Amino acid sequence: MKLISVLIAEDHTILREGLRRVLELNPDIQIVGEALDGRQAVTMAMELRPDVVLMDIAMPGLNGLEATRQLVKLSPGIRILILTAHNDDAYVQGANESGASGFLLKQTCATDVCWAIREVHKGKKLFSPSIARRLVRIDPKASAKSATVGKKSALLSSREMEVLQLIAEGKANKESASELNISIKTVEKHRGRLMEKLDIHDTASLTRYAISAGIIESSVQTTIL
Repeated sequence: MKLISVLIAEDHTILREGLRRVLELNPDIQIVGEALDGRQAVTMAMELRPDVVLMDIAMPGLNGLEATRQLVKLSPGIRILILTAHNDDAYVQGANESGASGFLLKQTCATDVCWAIREVHKGKKLFSPSIARRLVRIDPKASAKSATVGKKSALLSSREMEVLQLIAEGKANKESASELNISIKTVEKHRGRLMEKLDIHDTASLTRYAISAGIIESSVQTTIL
């Protein structure tokens, strides 16, 4: 029996441990690693080459959607299955556009999560029934708004998206530079470019944009500098 190797990306320890215990009950699924955030998920996935990454969305530093975009570009053979508590339109559309193979809500039962892992491993696209209905539902106003946000985000490089998330999380340039292992001057350049591309020129507006685009949760950022 060929094992399906799985990397779990989840920043909440109790949820990550619970997922591991549930998945380890299945003889055809092997947990090869656990990542605490999106950036670590990308690094570990490139090192371990799992068949499937079980990816949360709302994670610090680098969210699951941007981590998915990077992984799909770096290693198209790795299947990404989003498992999240968030079903806002921005997250649903972001997951679909990022190249994720599936999208499940955390209310999903353990049996269905294991089944979904097997299905995306086969190369299938899989979304929760309620999510699938929302993807095909026509809502001109919502579509127009999300399309505008999506087009703006598409202008940003992966590094600019990372800097944007850190700004929205309230990180100063020095903190962002340390987390990304780049110079403060480079952070400032990325910050200037993303502001120009988005036509947004203050931190508060950048934060609101990041929330509307599903880059961070509204509860993550507490202090606007």
